[in-house]
Amino acid sequence: MGIGELVQQLPQLIGAAVEANPWLGYGAIFAAMFLENLFPPIPSELIMPLGGFYVQQGQLALLPVVVAGLLGTVLGALPWYGIGRLINEQRLEQWLARHGRWIGISPKELHRSRDWFAKYGTALVFWGRLVPGIRTLISVPAGIEMMPIAPFLLWTTAGSLIWTLLLTLAGLALGEGYANVELWIEPVAKAVKLVLVLALAAGAVRLGLRIWKKRRDSH
Repeated sequence: MGIGELVQQLPQLIGAAVEANPWLGYGAIFAAMFLENLFPPIPSELIMPLGGFYVQQGQLALLPVVVAGLLGTVLGALPWYGIGRLINEQRLEQWLARHGRWIGISPKELHRSRDWFAKYGTALVFWGRLVPGIRTLISVPAGIEMMPIAPFLLWTTAGSLIWTLLLTLAGLALGEGYANVELWIEPVAKAVKLVLVLALAAGAVRLGLRIWKKRRDSH
């Protein structure tokens, strides 16, 4: 089964698990979110809102759905973090140039996530989890930059908790329209990017003012 076919069948697969047993449903959400972090074409914007829909229907409970999605996300982030620590960026880009189309990741996307990490530092591990297209790959530059595992897990868990909770609540609110959550998420993701850019600009302004003040005082 290809990734595209898997994405199309995800609602049916998760639904079948929920119908069989609620705990199988939680396990299916965990597995889907784990795979979503390994293969970005699998959208969390579909998985967690679907969990929220089943919460609305009374077939699942909110807290276990969020916990299942969170655990799958955090554990799914670890392989990319490990790859970043073990393999240098040049080799990884070469591998992605040859095989990246099979997992939906291009060398350009990896390079972009590395640039974001260089600009915004380790806080991006937190904020990056809220931005589709960045959230999965941000684990790679964290590994490349040898970010300690404890802070990586802390910031990844914090950002992922917000992401999974928001998506689940959105599915809970939209009910049968859960599949439209992606349309709601896009402006939120743009807002997060804008906040990151503004924060960087504010930091640059503060640094510039400090340098100017020191030079003025020295004269």
